[in-house]
Amino acid sequence: MRVGTEVQMKHLFSGLCLASVALLTTPAYALCVSEQDIRDTKPSDDGKQITLKMRDGRVLVNHLQGICRDMRFTGFTWVLHGSHDICENQTVLHVLQSGQTCILGRFEEVKVKPAPKTP
Repeated sequence: MRVGTEVQMKHLFSGLCLASVALLTTPAYALCVSEQDIRDTKPSDDGKQITLKMRDGRVLVNHLQGICRDMRFTGFTWVLHGSHDICENQTVLHVLQSGQTCILGRFEEVKVKPAPKTP
């Protein structure tokens, strides 16, 4: 009976280790923005980032998980399923004409410098 209990404990311990690794590698939350809240988008020249200017004045840069060089020439569409939310590490964009696809990476908020005051 002791051997069976020992095997069960090893399986339990292995399962707990795998669960803790999954929790550590999964982000606590994903930053999402509504498609309607985006005022403008600008892909980088190298196709590695996309800048989103938001209606509330924020500027977000997304570091794409791949490279989509053609999106600055032909544009792109969001691939959304059900919701109109665009989420880091989840949302896919599809480049027009070339058919390239990229998955969004993490968002980074860019601090916008206020305009200098004129005397």
